[in-house]
Amino acid sequence: MRGLSDSATEATSSTPLATAAIGGGGNSSAGDDLSKSLSDTLRAAVERHGDKVVLLCSFQKEESVLIDELLRVGDGRVGGTPIKIATIDTGVLFPETLQTWKAFEERFGIEVEVHDASNPSNPWSGPEHCCSIAKVTALESALQGAEGWITGIRREQGPTRADTELIEVGAKRELHKYNPLALWTEKDLWARIFERDLPYNPLHDQGYSSIGCAPCTQPGEGREGRWAGTNKTECGLHLSVS
Repeated sequence: MRGLSDSATEATSSTPLATAAIGGGGNSSAGDDLSKSLSDTLRAAVERHGDKVVLLCSFQKEESVLIDELLRVGDGRVGGTPIKIATIDTGVLFPETLQTWKAFEERFGIEVEVHDASNPSNPWSGPEHCCSIAKVTALESALQGAEGWITGIRREQGPTRADTELIEVGAKRELHKYNPLALWTEKDLWARIFERDLPYNPLHDQGYSSIGCAPCTQPGEGREGRWAGTNKTECGLHLSVS
């Protein structure tokens, strides 16, 4: 694991963001339905594809919930083969993201497969010099031989994701795309994270709702902090296999 700090940041239950996000309770029936949609969608991915399903991890709050539930559904393994959890390393991830990476591996007992999208000779510096093409190439590498892809996409994240379904099939490569959190809200995620004391990226407590590469990400609600001040809304990963 490249460049990880020795100190791993674990979840705590006293952060202002979490308190605000969880709010004052909710509809338990709706919560049960969400939990069922999450587990059922993950189970469908595991049962349909076995070891040919990949969870792409960006070490955000969505993956805190997804990895925890996936390991429960698959008992940590699929058909005797570890579930494949992969990440794309652009070389310009936040230090907090690297800490979360280590926390995930320690808490969940996993080893995250790395696909390199860095540019050591001319490091990514921002929207005008961005890793988009390299990330798409790394994604293709991560999905090589895969039949199913598990994502953390949620409808609430923005207009480009508002029509997301729990299970989709891309016309480009007939890859099944599973979006188990499509119906979940920010509040639902934080409720689960604190219910199960899951590790999460501490940048969320600093106002970063969505977290990408350090040069291109600022604090903000939804995805407004990504490529702020530009018309860009997606890095290309979720467009390349549609």
